[in-house]
This record gives sequence, C-alpha cells and structure tokens, in this order.
Amino acid sequence: MPTQTLTLKLPLLNLNRVKAEEWSRLERVNTDLANRILGMPKAERRKLTTASFGDVELGSAWVNQTIRNVNKSKKVRAFKRLPLETNNQNWTLHKVGDTYSIGFGLLRGVKKRVPVEVHQANHGAVLDGILAGTHKQGSIKLVRSKKGFWYACISVSWEVPEPIATTRFIGVDRGQNHLAVAVTPEGRSLFLSFKQVRHVRRHYAAKRRRLQKAGKHKTIKRLEQKEQRTIRHVNHIISKKLVAFAQEHDCGIRMEDLSGIRQSRQRKSTKSKAEQNRDFWPYYDLETKTAYKALGAGVTFEKVPAAYTSKTCRKCGAIGVRNRHSFKCERCGYQGHADHNAGSNLANWLGLSCPVVLQAPQGGVHGTPPSWVRPNQPERAGKG
Repeated sequence: MPTQTLTLKLPLLNLNRVKAEEWSRLERVNTDLANRILGMPKAERRKLTTASFGDVELGSAWVNQTIRNVNKSKKVRAFKRLPLETNNQNWTLHKVGDTYSIGFGLLRGVKKRVPVEVHQANHGAVLDGILAGTHKQGSIKLVRSKKGFWYACISVSWEVPEPIATTRFIGVDRGQNHLAVAVTPEGRSLFLSFKQVRHVRRHYAAKRRRLQKAGKHKTIKRLEQKEQRTIRHVNHIISKKLVAFAQEHDCGIRMEDLSGIRQSRQRKSTKSKAEQNRDFWPYYDLETKTAYKALGAGVTFEKVPAAYTSKTCRKCGAIGVRNRHSFKCERCGYQGHADHNAGSNLANWLGLSCPVVLQAPQGGVHGTPPSWVRPNQPERAGKG
C-alpha cells in the first residue's frame, strides 16, 4: 500500500519566557556544534559519534542528528542557525483530556513534556492515529520563528488505500488568467481563477523595485516570504477543489507535464510584467499539493505530455488557432474557450504526443462533448 507523509507544525502552548530563552540558548549551542563539525576534515566527520562531544550538554540523540545533518549538508560553509532535531525514537506523544503534549529531553538525563496547540481538525486525527498505532511518527524539529514563537514540527506517515483504477479522468489545464481549469470527459468544467493573485504579484513587484532602490534587502526578503505564503494558501484551496471535483465525477486527475517550462522562451514585454512572467508562477507547487491530496483521497493522479494540448481541437484533433482565451478550429469550425479546450484534450488523452490531423475521422477522435458550462466562481482566498 502507498504511504503518505505529513509534517505537522504545532505551536507550543504556554511556553514561558525562561524556557523559551533556554531553548534559544541550546539552539545556539547546537549551531556552534554544527559549525565545529564543519571545520573538521570530511573523512573525520564520518567517524564522529556522541562520544566525540562529551563537553556538549545536549542529549546524545540530538547530537547524533546534528552530526547526520551536517554530513548531509555538502555545500554549506557555515550555519547561521540550525534547529534542534532528533529522530522518532526520542520523543513521545501524550494526550490528557483534549490536550496533547510532547515529551522529550533536550539536556542529558532530563526529560519533560510540553503541551502543544492543534489548530486544524485533521491534525488532531493524525495525532490520534499516532496514539492508536495506525500512524508512524517520524523525526521532530524545534523551530523558532522570527517573532520568537516556538513550534514543534513532527513528521507522521501512514498507509493509504491504493487509488481506484479508472479510465475516466478530469483534465486540468494550468495557466495565468485561470490558475486551473478542470474538464470532465463529458465536457463539464470548473474554472478556478483567483484574479487577486495577479494583483498580489503586481503589488509586491512594485514594492520590491522601490525597496531595492533604497537598499532595504531584509524588508524585500520578508515581503517575498509573505507573498509566497499567500500563493501557497491559494494553491491549497485550488488543489482541494480539484480533488473534490474529481471525486464528484468519479474520475482521476490528469495534469500536463510542465517540466522545463521555465526554460521556454517568453516575450520581453511579458517577462517584464510580474503578473504575466511564467517564472513567478508556482506550477510545481500546485502539482505536488494536488498529487498529495489525491493520494489521501484515493484518487488516481497522473501526468501526460503537454505538447499540443492547448493547440489541438478537442473535437477533430486538428491544429487550431488560439488567440488569448479563445480557440478556433479552421477544419471543423469548433470555437470555444482555449483553457477548456486544453483541459478536454487532457481528459481524453489517447497516449499521443502529437496531434492527429489526417487520420482523424470527421466525427472527432474524442466524440462530441456537450458545450461547456461555466460554474460559479470559488470563494476568494484569504491571506496566507
């Protein structure tokens, strides 16, 4: 059976100032240890054990994990901050009433429990799975935010059912005007636009230009992180809707393989605009989120070649003319929305990497789906 892995980011509940300062100090100790290891020859690093660092007050499990993390970091010259981390054998989960707590020992010979907050309902179900033995706990990492808040990031994995085998798929075309357009084999569609994303791109691009002239690089980095959180939140909403749409129509999900899209050519006028530049659009992030949610829902997910999917007529298979958001086939006379046409081609993909023109019968290689109906727009995304 396939395995699904999720990392839960759980805020630590009622962490007092003394404990927060102690953890910050131990994080600095861990960072100093990592940089100390970096200064050793590579051949010597591979032989290191906790016995090599008897003067370090951290628990042996945390020291061992730091050694492993440093050995994996081949290109790092120096660590500015390395979070405390240990494997699955050195922390435990507890539940008293409705409160969850995590037990671990940062210092040698000292073990304590720290309560955590659970904001999302599905996180509570995952934690209950750990306690019931159906879910397997992974490593734990203690992370401090820039505002000084502490989080426990725990990795959890569990087995999920095999996706149901199907010959029916919804085709999902990704773009910039409509972030995703899903089309069933029969031609019914779901348009997910989120027009405010284009505004977000323009807004932050203008701010970056002003800040770069002023030399405020830290502020630029903070704004970039905020922008990325917003876009990731939108992608979560879109991926959730795509999986629900596929389940509603008893279909799998089929997306175009956009590997190498950032190396494709763009007009200078297009590339200079943040809301139109393909380099700024997180196609892969949406793909991974959709694949992850599909796996958990038992929905089949696959990728197909992207060649000609937006240029081929969905009815007769001939090369048509695309003008922005409209598509017209000069062979059979079909006209429709370009993204809907591409999504339909993905849904009815026949395993070909080039269009069928001369061999296509007049009735169409994919049949004649009914005209598409544009549903109501989805709810607007909030801030990430």
